[in-house]
Amino acid sequence: MKLFSPLYRRAMVWARHRHAPWYLGGMSFVESSFFPIPPDVMLAPMCLANPRHAWRLALLTTLTSVAGGLFGYAIGFFAIDAVLPWLQGSRYWPAYQTAVDWFGRWGFWAVFIAGFSPIPYKVFTIAAGALSMALLPFTLASLIGRGARFFLVAGLMAWGGERMEAALHRYVDRLGWATVVLMALGLLAYR
Repeated sequence: MKLFSPLYRRAMVWARHRHAPWYLGGMSFVESSFFPIPPDVMLAPMCLANPRHAWRLALLTTLTSVAGGLFGYAIGFFAIDAVLPWLQGSRYWPAYQTAVDWFGRWGFWAVFIAGFSPIPYKVFTIAAGALSMALLPFTLASLIGRGARFFLVAGLMAWGGERMEAALHRYVDRLGWATVVLMALGLLAYR
């Protein structure tokens, strides 16, 4: 069943849209403080669609993500009491508790790891503000962690270029269904 290939084709069309960089910047900003979808899902196809612009797109994603991280920091610093009830009732509460624990142990490195990995970065930005982490180390860790992640994604997509785009188009349905199966198995194993 070809469910994923039409979505892939549409994503590639959107990636070539003249306003796509604005959407990418906006998505990167809000993902760092409250939005659940990572900007990689826009960055990767945009770099595939325009390999010559990959480094510029990675820089845009990094800077807007760090700006969003500073907004998340401000939420934690100024409004943690208002956000805490929502956070406790959300699926992010265990991640928030982990973030608080990691800050106690590793500080700068906790932000760096959260910025680079698929761990919810937004939780760490809010926790950093709530715990009054020094702003300069927070910003540096965010720049390095987020930058490393987004430049890696952009570099891999630009390196693959048209060959990778064609290969993804050919195998996207198989990859999509394999991902669904792996997620289902992961959920079953988790329960």
